[in-house]
Amino acid sequence: MGMLATLISALASGETVAAIRRARTAAIVYAIAALAAFCGLGFLIGAAYIWAAGLYGPMLASIGFGVGFLVVAGLILLIHWISAGSRARRRARRRNADMKAIGITAALAVLPALLKGKGGLGVVLGPAVALAAYAIYRENTKPRADDGSDEK
Repeated sequence: MGMLATLISALASGETVAAIRRARTAAIVYAIAALAAFCGLGFLIGAAYIWAAGLYGPMLASIGFGVGFLVVAGLILLIHWISAGSRARRRARRRNADMKAIGITAALAVLPALLKGKGGLGVVLGPAVALAAYAIYRENTKPRADDGSDEK
């Protein structure tokens, strides 16, 4: 209840509006700084092109810069593709943990009502013992590789 009171008092005092203003100002400043950085990067690339064109000629410099940027783009896509698998596994682990937490919370919320009911403790202990037995079974069995590969 104290958290709700703090939130309501913060809203009433205008602290939230001030925080939103600070965030908006920071976002504008960062956007302007990023724009200036991109302009600077563009001029540096232009200067590098002029220098390379002076050494190798305009056609060879254009081809070199084009190939260089295509290689950089390909590397970025390759790194993204490789890391996609680990991101998917991380999301799955987080989703499983969230579902487990929701299940535990729901069970704890229903527990007092079950204990007061007709069956009492038996209604709670039966499924709990079955769940524990299943967890022990899952922990002690090895997953099989069903991907068709011949691992030895």
